[in-house]
This record gives sequence, C-alpha cells and structure tokens, in this order.
Amino acid sequence: MQKIYRIGQIVPSSNTTMETEIPAMLNARQVIRPERFTYHSSRMRMKKVVKEELAAMDGESDRCAVELSDARVDVLGYACLVAIMAMGRGYHRVSEQRLQARTADNGADAPVVTSAGALVQALDVIKAKRIAVVAPYMRPLTEVVVDYIAHEGYEVVDWRALEIPDNLEVARHDPRNLPGIVREMKTDDVDAIVLSACVQMPSLPVVAQVEAETGKPVITAAIATTYAMLQALKLERIVPGAGALLSGAY
Repeated sequence: MQKIYRIGQIVPSSNTTMETEIPAMLNARQVIRPERFTYHSSRMRMKKVVKEELAAMDGESDRCAVELSDARVDVLGYACLVAIMAMGRGYHRVSEQRLQARTADNGADAPVVTSAGALVQALDVIKAKRIAVVAPYMRPLTEVVVDYIAHEGYEVVDWRALEIPDNLEVARHDPRNLPGIVREMKTDDVDAIVLSACVQMPSLPVVAQVEAETGKPVITAAIATTYAMLQALKLERIVPGAGALLSGAY
C-alpha cells in the first residue's frame, strides 16, 4: 500500500502560487517515487505586502497551525517569507518552534517549516556563500530580506526589488521576465541565485533556463520549502525539473 502524506500549508489569504507550485513539484515527484501527497490549507488575511499587514497576518499563524493539525497533517509549511523576515532576524526559528508546539498541544505533533527558514537552510545545503537575490517586494522590505539573509552568514552580492505592493499582482508577474532580470545582475562571482525570494512570485517554469544560462544553481522560496518538507518527512529530496537543490545531488 502506498504511503500518503498530508501536506499542510499556512497561506496568506491573497496567495495563489504556493498551492500551485509546491503541489506541482510534489506531483512531479510522484512519477518517479512511490509516495503520494494530499494538500490542505489554512489562510491568514493579507492583501498588501506592507509591514503592518504582515505583522497582523503572522498573528493568525497559530490559529492556522491548530486548524491544520485538526486534519492530522504530516508537515506544515508557512508560506510567507517576508512576513517571517520582517518580524526580526532569526525569527523563523521562533515561529517554527511555536507553531509546532501548537500542533503538539492539539494532540497532533507535526514538524513546521517556514519558507524563510527553508531558504536559509537551502543555501547551507548547496554550500553557497555569495548569492544574488530577486524579490517582488518594495525596496524597504527587500532590504529587510537582504539584511536577514546576510545576518544568517551569506553575502548578497546583488539584488533586485521589483516593487510590487499588491500581493495578487505579485502572483501575476510573468516568470518569463525573470531570466532577463537575472541577465542584468552581477552573477559571475556568486555561488547561487535566489530567483524568487517569495513563494507568491511564480518562478518554477524558468528555473532550468536560468541555471542553463548562468551555470549557477538556482533556488526559490518554493523549491526550498519543498526540500524542507521532504526532509521533515524523512523522504528523499528529489523532484524532477525543480533545479539543482532537488536534483538528487544534495
């Protein structure tokens, strides 16, 4: 009998990408591995990507963790990188521990990964030290993200803020624009490219193209979150068509 894993997703109310890209990766994995996955979401209100809304939204994450634990999910993924990073350096550790405690208190202890923590972990997994970052946020929030990553021990050599304040518009950004954005960045001396520091900005369709054009490993918040979820489930971290991190090399 095939093992079925329940994937819990804590999602901003205006996010329309996490529930497409992460299932797309795990469904692609089902072609080459026996495990199967179902997907279950709980939402936190957020429309504009500004600090005030992000902080209010994060306050709803405890409720979401409890709701998902009612469904006895096997792992929970918190899908808003900037909400975590805007709460202060290292906050992903605090959030992950607190939300897992909520699931345990509800009699359904399950590991919790955040896209922020997953991205930091992914850079460590691929041994990257110098990176380039593309983010959809306004410049001040992008600077917060850059500082957060730098505080974790990585040098952000170059970065781009696409300055899209409306979260629905972030999801509408055409991923085909990303290779051209990366071509204008300083990537010769970086170890990796973070093509989307946001699970809401679509990027999966062009990851292979950017890796081919730059010769660098490319990760995204969604790819890193998928890797962290598979690791938490103690499954082989391999997904076809999802870039170097999930190629099986790590």
